[in-house]
Amino acid sequence: MTPLLRRTTKKKSSDRVVTLVSKPGCHLCDDARAVVETVCAETGASWEEKDISRDEALYREYWEQIPVVLVDGEQHTFWRVDPDRLRRELGG
Repeated sequence: MTPLLRRTTKKKSSDRVVTLVSKPGCHLCDDARAVVETVCAETGASWEEKDISRDEALYREYWEQIPVVLVDGEQHTFWRVDPDRLRRELGG
């Protein structure tokens, strides 16, 4: 019997969504925002920012790791964002 082959489709950068989970007054969040904004502009990915102080579920999940970067809803990194690693993740 031939094994079933699964076709996986890699998303284009323009179809990817980066979410920065941050909080007001956080200098690491400011640094992460600059990296996310730059890399997303280069790769064509969209990005959004969510304030952890306004979302109880995010607060419970990530309060010790701020800032947190999610790519397509999955945690990519926290505290410091490596632009090269994010770029690779987004396919850029």
